[in-house]
Amino acid sequence: MPRPLWTGAISFGLVTIPIKVVSATENHSISFHQYHQEDMGRIRTRKVCEIDGEVLSQDEIGKGYEVAKDRTVPVTDEELDRMPLPTAKAIEIVAFVDADDIDPVRISDSYYLAVDGQVAAKPYALLRKALERSDKVAVAKFAWHNRERLGLLRVREEAIVLHSMRWPDEIRSPESLAPRETELDEDEIARAVQLTDSMALDDLSGFRDHYREALEELLAAKSEGKAVPAAAGEAEEEPGKVMDLMAALNASVKAAKETRGEDATVHEMTRDKPRARKKAAPAAKKTGSRKTASAKTSSGKTAAGGKQPARKTAAKKKAAS
Repeated sequence: MPRPLWTGAISFGLVTIPIKVVSATENHSISFHQYHQEDMGRIRTRKVCEIDGEVLSQDEIGKGYEVAKDRTVPVTDEELDRMPLPTAKAIEIVAFVDADDIDPVRISDSYYLAVDGQVAAKPYALLRKALERSDKVAVAKFAWHNRERLGLLRVREEAIVLHSMRWPDEIRSPESLAPRETELDEDEIARAVQLTDSMALDDLSGFRDHYREALEELLAAKSEGKAVPAAAGEAEEEPGKVMDLMAALNASVKAAKETRGEDATVHEMTRDKPRARKKAAPAAKKTGSRKTASAKTSSGKTAAGGKQPARKTAAKKKAAS
């Protein structure tokens, strides 16, 4: 088990569940050091007092809040510990809500809650079963690092997970970022929905960090004195190029079907354009009378389906008499 980050208890009504908090995630990112390019010396960050220039150790550093320019109020850890904070050693459940009512943008880091001793086994299992059967999640308050936080408790594979959440006033409104009203064709919307269906997945476990893998190959090659792997060339799009949205959607659906091994035949969907109104044909000249007559049908209608003009029909009757 990873090293516990915090120990305390879950407060569930009058039920207390001793727990240990461990991180639910691991960071596999590759970190770099800064160095002096001339002699490869490490560059380190030091905490230096701006008054006397001395490098300070951690036990020489205190907390302070700047209330005005050139005036800082010192605050000690003992003063913070004496503050009336009921959630200092407890994760206090304050409500149960439907999971769909929680905006995902509010969710931050995730932690597993492990039982702390055999005495916690039964109430832990009780809370887990209650969450499973009610199809709800628990909203809780807790305090870490001298700050009260909002949390979300849910069940994941027989374990209770704590998600730290942001307070409502910490979420910025996206109103100013929304695009202007844009006209969309129904065909474009239908093709976009088809694209979401063709890209649907039930399991996300197959995704990998390809950048980290390429970075590991780069570092291994450099450490062994080998040639650096060449990057695959990618076609660059012209900046500011106007995109044909329907063509992009058609190509995307086709590519998604090919990736999934499905029939990649895509019936092209195009925007419905209004038909152009035909101009009235000019009166036929005598030299083109044979060509004009061939375009008419025996029922007295033009090739386009319309009736002959009344003036021409009367002229024919007079000539026949």
